[in-house]
Amino acid sequence: MTMTLFMNSKEDLVNQAVDGMIACSGGRLARLDGYPHIRAVVRADWDRSKVALVSGGGSGHEPSHAGFLGPGMLTAAICGDVFASPSVDAVLAGILAVTGPAGCLLIVKNYTGDRLNFGLAAERARAFGLNVSMVVVDDDVALPDLPQARGVAGTLFVHKIAGAVAEGGADLAAVTAAAEKAIGRIRSIGMSLDTCSVPGAPKDDRIPEGKAELGLGIHGEAGVEQVDYVDARTAVAMMAEKLSSLMPAGTKHVALLNNLGGASVLEMQVLAHELARSSIADRLGWVVGPASMMTSLEMHGFSISVFPAEEEELAALQAATPVAAWPGVNALTPVEVRELPDGLRPIQPLPSDHPATRDFLTRCCEILIAAEADLNALDARTGDGDTGTTLATAARALIQAMDRLPLADHTQLCRAIGQELSQTMGGSSGVLLAIFFAAAGDAASSGVPMREALRTGLDRMQEVGGAELGDRTMVDALHPALTALDEGGIDRAAKVAREGADATGQMLRAKAGRATYINPEQLSGQNDPGAEAVARLFEQLSAGADQPATT
Repeated sequence: MTMTLFMNSKEDLVNQAVDGMIACSGGRLARLDGYPHIRAVVRADWDRSKVALVSGGGSGHEPSHAGFLGPGMLTAAICGDVFASPSVDAVLAGILAVTGPAGCLLIVKNYTGDRLNFGLAAERARAFGLNVSMVVVDDDVALPDLPQARGVAGTLFVHKIAGAVAEGGADLAAVTAAAEKAIGRIRSIGMSLDTCSVPGAPKDDRIPEGKAELGLGIHGEAGVEQVDYVDARTAVAMMAEKLSSLMPAGTKHVALLNNLGGASVLEMQVLAHELARSSIADRLGWVVGPASMMTSLEMHGFSISVFPAEEEELAALQAATPVAAWPGVNALTPVEVRELPDGLRPIQPLPSDHPATRDFLTRCCEILIAAEADLNALDARTGDGDTGTTLATAARALIQAMDRLPLADHTQLCRAIGQELSQTMGGSSGVLLAIFFAAAGDAASSGVPMREALRTGLDRMQEVGGAELGDRTMVDALHPALTALDEGGIDRAAKVAREGADATGQMLRAKAGRATYINPEQLSGQNDPGAEAVARLFEQLSAGADQPATT
């Protein structure tokens, strides 16, 4: 299968991407003539007074390399085709365009094409009388016995350190020495849950579901091994284990947490959380990212690079630069937790036990937890696919809170449930159900029967939420169900709740919730997930669970 991309043609993809980046740079960047064979992006403000830094390679790793052009980092970036080294002429053009009397340093990742093309371009530049040196980054530790390790995301450490040293006015020998010193101590490892899609080529679906590739490169090449994927914690743990033996004990390292292109910001933050509590956390003092820095198109993966920076190297990494793609270096610190403001810690009712109520509430929660996947799938067709998880999360929280609830006092219990839902249940549904239970508790405290109190809670929820019967919400199942409790008990309530839920599948226009944005064709035949949750709850309670006398 070939992935559909936002592009005009495979042949023009890189050219137009480079021009798009330059057009949006505010005049900070320019390119040399010579498309399509020469794609050399340069700093528009460069005056050749200092050592120039030139890097590059195949495209598809954005923002590397052109995204790191600017004061304190790169001077020129040479962009090849996707995952293909740029030509010798393209590299030479970039060198000639930016190199002055101070000379030029080429920063090259350790791939055969890059080494050969950049190396030959350096030789030709020297023949022009230019002072050019070259360093090769080989930070990948996926294959520890490989004599030629790959250059991956750790290259960003070299860009930043060499860039800061050059910006400070050091000569080419000092800039080269700083880069080589850093290269010798950078270690990186990557993992991905899926392969990337090279534009115009079929996708390689070699990673089966439930597996991840550990120790993979940045050009879509296979990892060293396929491992069982369990969760983010075990993924980071496996990578930390690979890095641990290569990290000097008692030395604080800088970690670079890199998104390979397809992981969401949310996922990357979870990975940062796991890195901060991993087996190597005590050796990490600072972190770069998490951010997309050296990507592999849209690969759903990440890499970790570690570097035992000495004082002057840390200063170079922390030196200010206006380059937006560089996320900066931050201290890795414990999570600071502050007390909630007054008013969000209400006086809690005294816990009390009531076995029948406990069993009933637990049964309700178990029903919602069991329905999580089905309700998510239903919501994905008309919403954002999280109704089941939202309800199940609240249900799990209620089960955990059971021992501190006033189970023997149903008036206080409704209020306590409302408070619990307001803290643990996300989205508008959490707020509305919190209002429902809080209002029901207030009504019950005035002496009305619990069934009437629940209907009062529903009235209040409708008043605040604005949903009426026929608006294609949970109200279409909950309203008739609560009304039917007086008429025929739980069995009758289950029947009308199901009828109400199924009726939402024939409503082609929603008047509340996210489904209001969905066209009628997508809504047709799809029950509202909130109404479906209510129907399932009443049906399964009717099928076997006893209810407390108060309901």
